[in-house]
Amino acid sequence: MRHNKSFNHLGRQSGHRKAMLANMASSLILHKRIETTVAKAKALKMYLEPLVTKSKDDSTHSRRVVFSYLKDKYAVAELFRTIAPKIADRPGGYLRILHTGFRQGDGSEMALVEFVDFNEAAIASAPKKEAKKTTRRSRAKKAEAPAAPAAEAPAAEAAPEEKAE
Repeated sequence: MRHNKSFNHLGRQSGHRKAMLANMASSLILHKRIETTVAKAKALKMYLEPLVTKSKDDSTHSRRVVFSYLKDKYAVAELFRTIAPKIADRPGGYLRILHTGFRQGDGSEMALVEFVDFNEAAIASAPKKEAKKTTRRSRAKKAEAPAAPAAEAPAAEAAPEEKAE
């Protein structure tokens, strides 16, 4: 029975599982998007999100701790130089798992794992936040009316000076 067991063992022994998750995390950091099974994607999310949080603090100690998990100096450098500054203000939830369908060979459910802030298509299509509109009150229109002629008055005064020269 698996009473109170908190993570998926993925049918592998611990050494194989740690190596696989380290390789998947390094690939995701370097390529920003990978395709894998849903079970591995969920395990990868649990494995990588604490490391991304640790990368917000760019110190020698945190680099060494992250390197002990990833075992790839290029992935560690990419994480601390490129990814950490871009996600600095995000409180969590750095990865997105998108279900893509079923694998042809064995019917396993597949997913696309990507960093939330590195999907240019989703960022470009996201609606821009507009400024909050003021409430519709009659006072607001009266307050705006004198401001508009006041803005036009300096322009009207400047025009005769240009003609005088």
